[in-house]
Amino acid sequence: MLDYIVVGFGLSGLSFVEQLEINGKSFTVFENYSQKSSRVAGGLFNPVILKRFTAAWQASEQIKIAIPFYKTIENKLKESLVFDLPVLRRFNDIEEQNRWFEACDKPILNEFLSPELIKNVTPGINAPYHFGKVKHTGRIDIKSMLESYLHYLDQKNCVITELFEHDEVMIKDGYIEYKGIQAKKILFSEGYGLKNNPFFNYLPLIGNKGEYIIIKSKALKLQKAIKSSIFIIPLGEDLYKVGATYNNQDKSPNTTEAAREEIQKKLERFLETKYNLVDQVAGVRPTVRDRKPLVGVHPEYENVYVLNGLGSRGILIGPSVAKNLYQNIEKGIPLDKEVDIKRFDTLR
Repeated sequence: MLDYIVVGFGLSGLSFVEQLEINGKSFTVFENYSQKSSRVAGGLFNPVILKRFTAAWQASEQIKIAIPFYKTIENKLKESLVFDLPVLRRFNDIEEQNRWFEACDKPILNEFLSPELIKNVTPGINAPYHFGKVKHTGRIDIKSMLESYLHYLDQKNCVITELFEHDEVMIKDGYIEYKGIQAKKILFSEGYGLKNNPFFNYLPLIGNKGEYIIIKSKALKLQKAIKSSIFIIPLGEDLYKVGATYNNQDKSPNTTEAAREEIQKKLERFLETKYNLVDQVAGVRPTVRDRKPLVGVHPEYENVYVLNGLGSRGILIGPSVAKNLYQNIEKGIPLDKEVDIKRFDTLR
């Protein structure tokens, strides 16, 4: 009998599986690649909400756990996955400059925001009011990390790439059975696919579609990520990921012309050099009404768990909430009340 069945392998699934690996637990992962939000994400880790100059939820605690976590995975997979990448916030006017300096003086933000005004040195970028620099930032190659980790799991014969059929789950006394596979516990980390999960579809997972474009520009020579109304993220080889959009109405996985036009319109407000459109990608982020993750045990079945709803900041949130959930299950350490799905018991 296995210790766990894990359904879904985006950032939340990977974060929990790594906890199982660290602690020597046996498991099988089911992944059918239907949810793409982790794989198409920009990959930046950034502890500040740059639209409003506020610290992300529990940013200081999360970053201390997340970066060593990804470095450990990088070493395990023997592949470069974690990259230092400065993030510069482009100011639109003097008022934004002033708000930045005010934010730098706040105790919760002064470890993340530099008070030094950064002048633009990149031809092709229009930034007359200069930049502010965010500290403790970087980029994770999420797509490569997920692909390499799944290959690693495949070599260990503990991944099954097929559609998971929820109605085949049989809850027995003290264990789970699924198509002949027995496990003590089952964890669902299906991203926006949780909407189709009969155990947890009562949870208020809203979903927020994000689209990016990939551009190529030999003239740009940008070595830092720039945040204006959108991000420009250098990928190497003159390629840049640009976006993203936020659409909580369209839940389809398809790219749209409207999103492409929106991104290009925002980009061309401050990009003053030629570029070629190379690609466009889309995914539905698993977002929650109160902007906190969905973590915990099913209200009726004591061996059925969920880890979901990481939203647009899954890189930083995933490792810490996965560790919290694992310790809760295996050691009885209480869950953070802000993420515990018990907060939604009245919705059942």
